[in-house]
Formats: sequence, structure tokens, C-alpha cells
Amino acid sequence: MTTPNTPGGAAPSSMNLRGAVDLSTLKARAQSRETPGAGPGGPASAGGGSPFIVDVTEQVFPQLVQLSAQVPVIVAIGASWSEQSAQVLAVLEALAVEQAGRILLARVDFDGQPGVAQAFGAQGVPTVVGILKGQPVPLFEGVLAEPQVRSYLEELLKVAQANGVTGSLNNDAQGAGAQEPADQPLPPLHQEAFDAIEAGDYAAAAAAYRKALAEQPADQDAKAGLAQVELMERLRTADATAVRTAAAESPDSVEAQLAVADLDLSGGHVEDAFARLTGFIARSSGEDRETARVRLLELFDIVGPTDPRVNKARSALARALF
Repeated sequence: MTTPNTPGGAAPSSMNLRGAVDLSTLKARAQSRETPGAGPGGPASAGGGSPFIVDVTEQVFPQLVQLSAQVPVIVAIGASWSEQSAQVLAVLEALAVEQAGRILLARVDFDGQPGVAQAFGAQGVPTVVGILKGQPVPLFEGVLAEPQVRSYLEELLKVAQANGVTGSLNNDAQGAGAQEPADQPLPPLHQEAFDAIEAGDYAAAAAAYRKALAEQPADQDAKAGLAQVELMERLRTADATAVRTAAAESPDSVEAQLAVADLDLSGGHVEDAFARLTGFIARSSGEDRETARVRLLELFDIVGPTDPRVNKARSALARALF
């Protein structure tokens, strides 16, 4: 494998919790029982080292998703044969210890845990992704110097604070006796869809969302949910390398371009997905153009109507159409 290109400079000025596929697809594949050796607060620490650094398997992963509502989870995807992975991991481990429970560092073996790596759209190592409230937040790929890695981490902590993720893994005394506010129950059809997603039955989830839309056509959550589960179903058996190769070889194939746009969005490369489809729409016509336009609107629903990337892409779509 090759190491992905590394974006230079400091951390992006703003990160967004939306715009990447929900990790329910991986949660549904994981075993529901707790992993042996895991403590009551989360997965077991790796090798008896820092309690703020863990090794990840698909079985442990649901616990990390739950913990991401309490603290940011930093997922470092690397490989034992990669010197660059070791360099990045050493920096992240030092920062995790320094943060003393404000973050959890989750180490993923690219070769040993391909399902976890694929869930984040990792094309190479090292790849570093955050999780906040169950949503992936792409951070960086390749090797960065310690000040740049620290900058990404600080930015993620700011986003976490803005979204109420301000807990600590080192606050047993503080958390004792504290009671979490009860979640509001979902509408019945939304709960039915969520349960189906947890079971990996995306067709049933889509059917539930369609029922909800039939009852309330203005239900934006159902509309976004339907678009998302349809995307998850399309990606279930997708081979990233084959998809990207087909798109490169067939730039005028609507099916190939839709598939790679799905892949980009699932990995958090939102602007790339939008630009690919608006570019295709601009140079195509007829049924292919309409098919791409409809899919682009579905991707807008997944990312969210208030996201600035959606507003920018809507303007690009209007220029492409007119």
C-alpha cells in the first residue's frame, strides 16, 4: 500500500459533525456482548499501558462510539510495517497521555482490522479520524509534525466543546452519582428504522423512513435518514479500489461517478463528492444529468441543509444547470 497525500498547514478552521456516514453499519456488525477484559467505563486499555489508549477491534468498536458522546475519540489507523504510522502514533500517544482523559486514543491495525479501517474509508496508513457523538470527523492522513498534530487535536476539542462533549475518562469521583438526562423517545417509525439499522437491515430501515414520509412529507429527519440508509446499502459491498478505478476509466459513466461520490461522502470528503457530481452534471445531459442531480440532492440531505458546503454546492449546481 502507499501512504496517502498529506494536506499541509494547520488544522482546518472549522470541522463539522455532519457530512460523514454514521457508523451504525459497523456497530451492527459488531457483537452485542461486551469484550472480555473491558471495564465498566469502556474498552480495555492496550497492554496495561495508559488507560487513555486502546487497541480496537470490531467487537470493541460500539463502546468507542458510546464513549464519543463523553470525550472525543481519536482513531489512528496504522500498520506495523509502516514507519510513518509509528511516527504519528508516537505523537498521538504522547498527546493522549498529556490530555489525561480529555480524549481517548484508539489504535487500529489496518491489516488486522480491515472492517474498521474500511468503515472510515482509509485508503492507506497512517490515517487519523476523530469521532464525536458517534459521527466520524476526518482529521489528517500521512505524517505531520507534532505542532500540526497538536493543532488538529486542539481544533477537535473546540468542536467537541461546542457540541457539549466535555467529559473526561478520569473523573470517576466527579461522575459518581451523576445522572444523565433521559433521551427523548424517537417517533415510532424512526425507532423502527433505527432498530433496523442496528440489525444491519437497511431495506427495512428505508421502508420505515418511507412510511414516515408518507405520513409527514415535511419530515426532514426521515428524509435525511432515508438518504443515509440507501447510501449505506449501496456501500455495503463496495470495493473502494474498484470503484475509483472505474470512475477514472469512465468519466462519462453516471453509475461510476455516482459510486465514487458515495465513497467520497462516506469517508468525509464532502466537497470532493459534491464537486464530482456538479462537474458531471455540467458536462452531461438528458437522463444521466437528472440521475446525477437527484443523487446530489440526496447527498445534500445527508450532510444537512445548514452546512456551508451544501450552500456552496447548491450554487455550483445552479450554475451547472443553467
